[in-house]
Amino acid sequence: MSQIKMFDTTLRDGEQSPGVNLNKKEKLEIAKQLERLGMDRMEAGFPASSQGDFEAVEAIAKTIKNTSVTGLARTTKADVDTAWKALKYAEEPRLHLFLATSPIHMTYKLKQTPEQVIDNAVSMVRYAREKFPQVEWSAEDASRSDLNFLAQIIEKVIDAGATVINLPDTVGYTTPAEYGEMFRFIRETVPNIDQVELSCHCHNDLGMAVANSITAVENGATQVEGTINGIGERAGNASLEEVAVALHVRSDHYPYSTSLKMDETKRTSDLIAKLTGMYVQANKAVVGRNAFQHEAGIHQDGVLKNKETYEIMTPEMVGVTANTLFLGKHSGRHAFKDRVSELGVDLSDDKLKEAFVKFKQLTDHKKEVTDDDLYTILMEIQTDTAAVNQYQLEMFQVQYGTSNIPTATVSLTAPDGKTVQTACTGNGSVEALYKTLDTLVKEELQLTDYQLNSVGRGKDALAESHVQLIVNGMTMNGRGTAQDVLEASVNAFLNAVNRYIIHQNTSKDEPVVNK
Repeated sequence: MSQIKMFDTTLRDGEQSPGVNLNKKEKLEIAKQLERLGMDRMEAGFPASSQGDFEAVEAIAKTIKNTSVTGLARTTKADVDTAWKALKYAEEPRLHLFLATSPIHMTYKLKQTPEQVIDNAVSMVRYAREKFPQVEWSAEDASRSDLNFLAQIIEKVIDAGATVINLPDTVGYTTPAEYGEMFRFIRETVPNIDQVELSCHCHNDLGMAVANSITAVENGATQVEGTINGIGERAGNASLEEVAVALHVRSDHYPYSTSLKMDETKRTSDLIAKLTGMYVQANKAVVGRNAFQHEAGIHQDGVLKNKETYEIMTPEMVGVTANTLFLGKHSGRHAFKDRVSELGVDLSDDKLKEAFVKFKQLTDHKKEVTDDDLYTILMEIQTDTAAVNQYQLEMFQVQYGTSNIPTATVSLTAPDGKTVQTACTGNGSVEALYKTLDTLVKEELQLTDYQLNSVGRGKDALAESHVQLIVNGMTMNGRGTAQDVLEASVNAFLNAVNRYIIHQNTSKDEPVVNK
């Protein structure tokens, strides 16, 4: 079977999802999990877009050893040089150059003639190869490009040194038949195409990203680009876990395999959902909560008699296991440390002590602490930094009753170190809390989304809250956990505000472009 390379762009294209703002530690944690998943290549970011992204890409390049680390760049020397500074530490540094090739992009966005576009692409690929051993070149909006022009520019960038050619469906417009035909045409028309790998990169605007990706593979693509959970700009990208599982389950039809460790799929999905604040829909293929549940009586009856009646894959194959009891109130530090190691999370001694304290606090309220509970605690500890905690909660109190007006009192330590306190009323407990926080925080705030979920099941389940705030015109996601739903809600609100403050301190505010 031919092996298909899996190229993950969760940390670049995925982070361009509205409101997603990962800090360096969060990106590094995702990168390490992608490596455990067995990803062949990961696009760690766009180094020239901001100082924060540069530092994250650099940290990932220094840490990841078994996955090729890639950075995105426009066709400018400044972008290439910046990317090299960030990626030169990688085991196999890669550069991902892109330039639009469709008539509408060349005319209205680039304002360049086709000849100028070819010259730009060729010169920058040649320049990039002076530094990078591997250079991927992407024809942005390839699916709406003239095929003869596409063949012409691809031949020239291969001669200039490109090692991978990517043909993206940038706006999610094409159909499987059209996309497959484009790959077939390029393979048959470009004389030196056998010198490079062919890659596909599909967006999901019409819901066909996975189908288009698999059709590309059937027509010669040897690399599939996408994201975990299908996150990304607009309607997102092709879900890599769906592509990989489809090729695996239907190996009778598709003579292709991937290097992904299937049983790490669910953990990778859960981690990215937690850190990005983008929950996976319950009925999503492969990793959705309902993917292996059977409600209809006739389905349940069939599954009890023979699972294959309604299950084409097992939950265990993708790492979905029973939410087993992990530790309890009397568990010691050594057992705790061993379990943390088994979950694949690396913590410093100080962070491990902090996590153990939080674990013990949870056992005071929750009799049975599961892996999900522990993983939530670990991710909060691992990705938290002192810099993020610009506003710190000192105390809050809510008065609520069916015959009373909900009133919240909140005390915070502000970024300048001063304590601020006030009280406000609202139509409910959360509204009263959020109105009070809005009054205390100096930034201009607008709440656009609020979600509350339980980690696991039971009346003593850990509460997890996600919010989306527009902070001074910028969309920010925040998350918070606590045993109490109101405390989790406060933590999520402040987390979003603090992320904005850190972003302002580390970002050059240069726009991140779509590819």
